[in-house]
Amino acid sequence: MDQGAGAGAGPQRARGRLGAPSSGMRAPGTPWARFSAWLECVCVVTFDLELGQALELVYPSDFQLTDKEKSSICYLSFPDSHSGCLGDTQFSFRIRQCGGQRCPGHAGEKPGDRGAPASLQREPAHYFGYVYFRQVKDSSVKRGYFQKSLVLLSRLPFVRLFQALLGLVAPEFFDKLAPCLEAVCNEIDQWPAPAPGRTLSLPVMGVVLQVHIPSRADTPESGPLEPSGHETLLPAPVVLPSVHELDLFRCFRPVLAHVQLLWELMLLGEPLLVLAPSPAVSSEMVLALTSCLQPLKFCCDYRPYFTIHDSEFKEFTTRTQAPPNVVLGVTNPFFIKTLQHWPHILRVGEPKMSGDLPKQVKLKKPSRLKTLDTKPGLYTAYTAHLHRDKALLRRLLKGLQKKRPSDVQTAVLRRHLLELTQSFIIPLEHYMASLMPLQKGIVPWKTPPQIRPFRQDDFLQSLERSGPQLTCVLKGDWLGLYRRFFKSPHFDGWYRQRHREMTQKLEALHLEAICEANIEIWMKDKSEVEVVDLILKLRERLVRAQGHQLPVKEATLKRARLYIDTAIGSLPKDLQAVLCPP
Repeated sequence: MDQGAGAGAGPQRARGRLGAPSSGMRAPGTPWARFSAWLECVCVVTFDLELGQALELVYPSDFQLTDKEKSSICYLSFPDSHSGCLGDTQFSFRIRQCGGQRCPGHAGEKPGDRGAPASLQREPAHYFGYVYFRQVKDSSVKRGYFQKSLVLLSRLPFVRLFQALLGLVAPEFFDKLAPCLEAVCNEIDQWPAPAPGRTLSLPVMGVVLQVHIPSRADTPESGPLEPSGHETLLPAPVVLPSVHELDLFRCFRPVLAHVQLLWELMLLGEPLLVLAPSPAVSSEMVLALTSCLQPLKFCCDYRPYFTIHDSEFKEFTTRTQAPPNVVLGVTNPFFIKTLQHWPHILRVGEPKMSGDLPKQVKLKKPSRLKTLDTKPGLYTAYTAHLHRDKALLRRLLKGLQKKRPSDVQTAVLRRHLLELTQSFIIPLEHYMASLMPLQKGIVPWKTPPQIRPFRQDDFLQSLERSGPQLTCVLKGDWLGLYRRFFKSPHFDGWYRQRHREMTQKLEALHLEAICEANIEIWMKDKSEVEVVDLILKLRERLVRAQGHQLPVKEATLKRARLYIDTAIGSLPKDLQAVLCPP
């Protein structure tokens, strides 16, 4: 079915005010520019007796999806037949954008990403799909069931916000269809941009959602949102405690005894298959696992919900090479047979929301894996490097006995994982900082010195005096864990990011050194070629600094502009004309 087919009045009206077909963030001031800061598009997927899952509507109607993307969205927007989801269910998926980064504006850090934690920046080559699926008996339909999904497609990993938004919009949409959707999209197109560090009020369907957009400057201790001048808002805003954090305790209830082992598997970027009874359980478990490493960015691929119809099915299930570094959430038991060569498989059962701790999944050898009737368990031959923190489990059990709210239990668990990640990363940060050249070695008219290379053996030796034991009580084979970490995509991702930041800092210090020197004295004995070279280098640094890629003060930028003018003024008129065309 074509995009917009059966669309009703809403999208038809929209076409008149929309420009050329687009994909990616739209330029400020153009139609849907504010909308595209939050969402790429909204899709409606329905079940057609002849076509199966079909894309009934894409809004705004000019948003372009490839046939492969449309197919993936259709299959991933419905639970597969093994889930048997009746009623309403919410889950999420993540798909690779076909053709990589389709729009140059998506390369590198976006303006909206400046100041955002690394783990919450826009995805340059993936879409997140947030799904609200309804399946109810309906005698007016040939199959006897009404089956439809409303899907929000975004590059932002704001699962909590978009689930809350769907909870408001989807039930209304299923009653009133397209006109309701157009009204909601127009409201989103009035929202302020999701700038890091800001607390925003987002009106939709007579409700105001109040959210805080996380920033790198936030501390883990940041409390719940303050109303911040919105006390007079009527109706009173619905305050979301987070745009992205799930109820970690609820997600991890069946695996609390193995949280640390799972944290190690995530840290090392190990391939993990999560087999769950429904897309809701599968997607929440995968997202909970990938959030374990915050503030470290999760650098591997992950699919909160994945089916055999996915275009990457063959790529992920091939046996001709080692399993890819991916966390895969599935509901079809067929994957147990297809991926039994994978080193780690987590099988979880139906969630039980009683007050007691549910039966914990057991650690089992991969050889115990049965292709048809696999019992819940963590099937792995992996041995944890660190000893289990029994005090954490005791504290969480005590919380259950005292009927402590789930958000308090989640805070305990999240803090434990944060401190574990920080204890692991801090020694790496300290060692990396020691590779930075001394500031006195940065002189104005010479190329700045290089960052010294990262030597793994030197780092491991430094652990004796400044290792994780200084901040973490856990005993175990920390050295062995670091050695395996060096081979993982997460070390590569962390090192590249830190090296890039340090290189930018070096360039900024060098620019400051130039701007503090006397340019006129330097120019006295310099040839025209050397002066032109300096002008071009200063201009290039200035462009990068103005694009916020260099951490430079405004006073330094003013001085750099003045130096460029002074240097150009010292050159012959013909050269000045080349460097400053009218």
